[in-house]
Amino acid sequence: MNGLSGGKDERQRLIEDALALVRSEGRVITRADLALSGGLSRSKIERHFPEEADLFDCVAEAFYQPQIDLMEHVVASDLSPPRKMYEFFARRYLLNREDFRADPSGYRALCEVGSEEFERVRGYVDLADHYLAMIVAEAQGDGAFPDLTIDQALSLINQMVMCYTMPDLIALLDHRLSEGKLAQIVDTIFAGLAGQDRGAAPVTGLRAAT
Repeated sequence: MNGLSGGKDERQRLIEDALALVRSEGRVITRADLALSGGLSRSKIERHFPEEADLFDCVAEAFYQPQIDLMEHVVASDLSPPRKMYEFFARRYLLNREDFRADPSGYRALCEVGSEEFERVRGYVDLADHYLAMIVAEAQGDGAFPDLTIDQALSLINQMVMCYTMPDLIALLDHRLSEGKLAQIVDTIFAGLAGQDRGAAPVTGLRAAT
């Protein structure tokens, strides 16, 4: 890892260096790791990250911030709810896919760390649900998803698009996923997702067709 040079803010450079280390090491990076890698003093690192958790939080933010920016842009747009929901998922999917294809091993390392430290990054997942709930509420205002609460619709939609939003599934399925398939899924969600029983509700035991 190169030492610091002019240009970017020193703290931001340290965060980027730490994120790169997570990709290469596949584990949570400590302040001591960062100091050793960059040939820097612990005091310099601790000036920017007084607590160990501060470094982790900044690295997590650096990874998730581009996705947050995309979500906020889509939610604030004047697109129709179906198109807005597609863009909400598609833009994040493409960002993750590009990251994975550019650096498969580093991307998988980030996924592993994210899974191991899920409780520490849960807020970013909750934030995505918050923005999706806003789109669902807007769609329901147009008559979509009848007989479902926002939380019910949110849960069902997340399950239906899970392979486009979970980083480890994007890495696992990669070439089986596409924007076209995602668009069809979103169209299907808007065409039929509702709370009514249409004949597939669970029953006790299997029943032969008559």
